[in-house]
Amino acid sequence: MKNKTPIFILLFSLLFTCNVNENRIDIIEQIEEESPPTDTEEENDDNNGDGNEGDDSDDGDDQEQTQITYKILALGDSYTIGASVCDTCRFPEQLKDSLVTKFESDTSFELKVIARTGWTTTSLINAIDNENIVNDYNLVSLLIGVNNQYQGKPFSLYETEFPELVNTAISIAANRKSKVLVISIPDYAYTPFGRGNPIISAEIDTYNTFAKNYCTENNISYINITDITRMGLENTALVASDGLHPSKLAYSKFVERILPVALDKLKD
Repeated sequence: MKNKTPIFILLFSLLFTCNVNENRIDIIEQIEEESPPTDTEEENDDNNGDGNEGDDSDDGDDQEQTQITYKILALGDSYTIGASVCDTCRFPEQLKDSLVTKFESDTSFELKVIARTGWTTTSLINAIDNENIVNDYNLVSLLIGVNNQYQGKPFSLYETEFPELVNTAISIAANRKSKVLVISIPDYAYTPFGRGNPIISAEIDTYNTFAKNYCTENNISYINITDITRMGLENTALVASDGLHPSKLAYSKFVERILPVALDKLKD
């Protein structure tokens, strides 16, 4: 028995030491699991994240550019619809294309044309009444009267209905007369069809004089293009293939005079 006692003591000591070491390991593992991450670990986690938070690289894509749209309405007859020329050759389309080049890329233009060959002032009034027009246009042009003259309508009719049409144009332009422009009536006497008939020219002058005086008295922009059309017999390129209406070239010369006025109205 005396020889075995030291052995038992030794075994007991070994067992106790093992248990203590195992407990220490368990405690250390538990502490590691429950301890909050250190500053270094948090930084590493942030660096290893998906990178979505705090990344402003896509902010530019999320910001929508403000698009400016100008609405243009052209009222008239064959001279506005562009009889005998292509759709893009008529003066309202050429005017729109010219305006595009004068504005930034974030600006667009919407063009509406209410016009037809043969329309008188009465025809245009009726056509506008049948349209569901929103009165928010930025620019309204008016060119009307040649068919009143050609069809032999009483001049008094024009004296009554032209002012009515001007006032309608102002209403369509959100009651802003500064956004309306009136264009003079071309003189078709200076075409193969008109054969230089002076009576036609005299009557056209009467219509244009009334329109110009009315616009002057009411502070409305009036643009004279009649003199351009009076070169039609000497410069046949100004007359369309039908021998009566203005050509694309003539309309481009109209636009040269209209464009500066239109720019001022849109930028005002």
